[in-house]
Amino acid sequence: MTLENIARACGGIYYGSEESRKKEVADIVTDSREAKEGSLFIAIRGERVDAHRFIPAVFAQGALCVICEEAPKEAAGAYIVVESSLQAVKDIAEFYRQQLDIRVIGITGSVGKTSTKEIIASVLAEKYNVLKTQKNFNNELGLPLTIFRLREEHEVAVLEMGINHFGEMHRLSKVARPDYCVITNIGQCHLEFLGDRDGVLRAKSEIFDYLSATGRVILNGDDDKLATVTEVHGIRPLFFGCDIDRYVPKDVYADQIEYLGLKGVRCRIHVGEQEFTVTIPIPGYHMVLNALAATAVGRTLGLTTEEIARGIEKLETLGGRLHMIEHEGVTVIDDCYNANPASMKASLRVLANAPGRKIAILGDMGELGEEELALHREIGAFAAELALDELICVGALSEGMAQAAKAVKADMKILWTEQLEDALSQIPEEIRPGDYVLVKASHFMHFEKVVDVLTKE
Repeated sequence: MTLENIARACGGIYYGSEESRKKEVADIVTDSREAKEGSLFIAIRGERVDAHRFIPAVFAQGALCVICEEAPKEAAGAYIVVESSLQAVKDIAEFYRQQLDIRVIGITGSVGKTSTKEIIASVLAEKYNVLKTQKNFNNELGLPLTIFRLREEHEVAVLEMGINHFGEMHRLSKVARPDYCVITNIGQCHLEFLGDRDGVLRAKSEIFDYLSATGRVILNGDDDKLATVTEVHGIRPLFFGCDIDRYVPKDVYADQIEYLGLKGVRCRIHVGEQEFTVTIPIPGYHMVLNALAATAVGRTLGLTTEEIARGIEKLETLGGRLHMIEHEGVTVIDDCYNANPASMKASLRVLANAPGRKIAILGDMGELGEEELALHREIGAFAAELALDELICVGALSEGMAQAAKAVKADMKILWTEQLEDALSQIPEEIRPGDYVLVKASHFMHFEKVVDVLTKE
């Protein structure tokens, strides 16, 4: 990763000494605060901040070189001028990835990408040195930054890949060059841009475009759309699921599913001629499917069933994703990172298994296209059918959610506010010790503020 090779990889023009041209960078960053001795800083123009203005500061911090779209007025070190800094990030990551002797698992799908990534990484860590996507670094900037974190000691990379437009997954796959592709499901996400579930399938399937020649595809065979994928580059996919023969025969499947309330779910997993019983420490039917995906990946990479079971049982929750918080006798189910119809239903099922009074605080879901109101109403009706004790809806679209719930169960306590600030003032009055409270909405609703109100000292 010399400056000379980096300039060539991103099609940039190098300015600096011949001595520096041959030097290798210590790391690659886009956050000026992370720049240090030997760093390559890539200055990206964002919607709110133009990182070019931080170039003097990163040189003062010891950066070896800067990639920028225009030459700095005063350069205290080497720099490379490119047409697009964002494209340069992807080009350099692609160059770096192709130098690495590492197996890459690419994970996509409408729902459950992060939880599937976490459980696969937990399983593979029983045998390999694993690097996984952190936070929400799953887009055309985040994925390259994850790849830049790879080092010689890493043996496997587990990469989450998220998109909402056609062509994005093609570009992500070109950078990641996955050896194994996992797709969790095809749901009603990003319909505003992808049209319908068939469009979602086409967009997600772009992950196959740069699958390695010896790669494998691992799909949820309980999903009607994914079950139509009969081969990829001449190879039949591995299918997992709980419904053994529905749509397609399953290579990995589960039975004897036992729900343990909010403590998790126990099941028996069959893979080939072997079977094992495991307790998944996070509740929900969807977690069984995630465990099956991890089992399929684990077996493909040579893990024993004992190693797979240990990895599944070591799984930990993440903040904002079915994270259980105990506070003053109230159990808050923090699932506020994001939401769509399928994940809403999955989380509501988890809440329905709680032993105490059950309250759902739900907000708007984004990017659902022309059917957005109908889909919100569907969630309201679903919540009412689960016999929850109270439903609190927040947001303009969630008014339809509240109305549909009332139509199904007239005696259910239902509150609706359009503005989050109004809800925040009312919510504490609705909660008492012993309650179980689900908090869920799309990220733009900022429902982390609801969690803060429920858990503040």
